[in-house]
Amino acid sequence: MSSMKFLRQVARSARTFSTTSIARKDLVQDLYVKELKAYKAPAAAKDAHVGVVKNFSLPAVPKPPTLPVDLAAELTAYDATEPTKAEAEVTSSSVHAGEDVGKGADAFLGFLEADVKQAEVHH
Repeated sequence: MSSMKFLRQVARSARTFSTTSIARKDLVQDLYVKELKAYKAPAAAKDAHVGVVKNFSLPAVPKPPTLPVDLAAELTAYDATEPTKAEAEVTSSSVHAGEDVGKGADAFLGFLEADVKQAEVHH
């Protein structure tokens, strides 16, 4: 019988222990939620933007392009200063002296298609 009494005591204490753990609340969470609910955001003043935001002003209207007064004279001056093909070939050949310049596209393609000599590796 004493063992039965002991089992009842253990059952009661276990029951009490389990009920207290369920009834226990998280105090930190409760305080946090209470403070969040009580928070009131400060009202913004109506003129709070003054000094922070610039007033919008339209940009100046662009001027339309105008044709030159003496268009024919300007075109003849441009034609006179335009380089010719012969001058361009002379300047490019002097710049790339020593290189295979001026042989044309066929020579370049032939160079690309040529077999590359592999260096012999001695083991």
